[in-house]
Amino acid sequence: MVDLKYTEIESIPGIIQDLQKTFNIGITKDLSFRKQQLNGLMRFCIEQTDAIVDALHKDLRKHRMETNVGEISAVVDECKFMIKNLDRLSKATSTKKRFQMNAMDKTIIRKEPKGVVAVLGNLSYFSANTAELIGRVLPQYLDKRAYSVINGAVPETTKLLEQRFGHIFYTGNGVVGKIVMTAAAKHLTPVTLELGGKSPAIIAPDADFNLTAHRLLWGKFFNAGQTCVAPDYVLVTKEQTERLIVAFRNVIREYYGTNPQKSDSYGRIVSTRQFDRLKAILDKLDSKLIAVGGDSDRDDLYIGPTIISPVTPSDAHIMQDEIFGPLLPIVPVKDMEEAIEVVNSKDQPLALYIFSGNSKTYTNILNKTNSGGALVNDTLMHLQELSLPFGGVGPSGMGNYHGVKSFDTFTHERATMIKSTAFESVIAARYPPYNDDKETLLNLLVYGLPGSVGGKIKTLIRACSASFRVLFRKQPQQSNA
Repeated sequence: MVDLKYTEIESIPGIIQDLQKTFNIGITKDLSFRKQQLNGLMRFCIEQTDAIVDALHKDLRKHRMETNVGEISAVVDECKFMIKNLDRLSKATSTKKRFQMNAMDKTIIRKEPKGVVAVLGNLSYFSANTAELIGRVLPQYLDKRAYSVINGAVPETTKLLEQRFGHIFYTGNGVVGKIVMTAAAKHLTPVTLELGGKSPAIIAPDADFNLTAHRLLWGKFFNAGQTCVAPDYVLVTKEQTERLIVAFRNVIREYYGTNPQKSDSYGRIVSTRQFDRLKAILDKLDSKLIAVGGDSDRDDLYIGPTIISPVTPSDAHIMQDEIFGPLLPIVPVKDMEEAIEVVNSKDQPLALYIFSGNSKTYTNILNKTNSGGALVNDTLMHLQELSLPFGGVGPSGMGNYHGVKSFDTFTHERATMIKSTAFESVIAARYPPYNDDKETLLNLLVYGLPGSVGGKIKTLIRACSASFRVLFRKQPQQSNA
């Protein structure tokens, strides 16, 4: 067992204060500095690939391919994108002025970092080997003045959330998400919450069932079902249910053999706590509903790939909360309209998967449902496509990131106006004491000229007369009394 040392609780406020000092003196605002840090993070991923793979295998029995595809490649790609596009994204942009009084002024939107940011992942004791590696090695690649890794459990996280941040980014479950948001509210800190929920997979009668089984089960059993966008349950017509189960059974055997526990391509549950939670779900089910799998081994943290059918949408044991594990219920429905009703009867999910070869079918489902993201004829791949924003809606999260959206998430758009010192005689029309002539001039500056030719002429004549009187009227002397 790895010797993971938690960050001393009493040191956490000082750590955040030091990071704030670094931000205040402007070190991290320099674009060349940011690019150096991105290069450092990329080098960590590339040079420490074997160490990352080893840590994740110890924590989750995760195969090297899953680690490369799901963990390392996305970070490397984002680093490359940001290094290439940071100058463009950070550049201030001009706005087209709409208020005539500001016509001669400069208006820009400055792109400025929000400040010190807390990025909260899974608690360290759930994945001790990975946490130890990141805490020990990652600081060697980044500037310690600007970055710090804090390891710990609930007490350390609680102390961390008491500090003031420019932004908090959290990925995890909704229960902890509410705690994070409550803590952030005390400082009015903006948050990004990537949560999860019950992401459904709808299989239309016209779908290619062999292709569907391969793609859906790959996404479901990737990391043994422990991803925030794993398909949580399947909706399929009653007539096609048995056909789907046969396809699922064949694909599971193809992927993991007759004994998935011996397959090096199948992972493990992250902790005994999570194992016990999933096993409790299995134990409460009628054994007749286990169509495939259902086997488990607590000592090995193993729960086999399991298909459960038939299940009702209101099943109290498996259709209420996110499963986050290798259990896949099948909910038979009359047709696609009933499938839509089932999806809409629950909280908005982080992902919605639709399998259909008919554009009218999947467009109808997309139009009548809501979710953080949606993917037709595959699973998980929209998360890997970093040109798409990724995030939830409602209980599945708030805010999004990836690519440009990642930059926007941690950026404050600072509205800036540089006012001209010229034309003060015209601008002076806004100053007290107010009178009809000043109002005439201000109305022209605020509302512009009317649409008709006659209206334009009349307004201009009136404005010129008012302007003359404002400019040349003798100002009343101020009393010395």
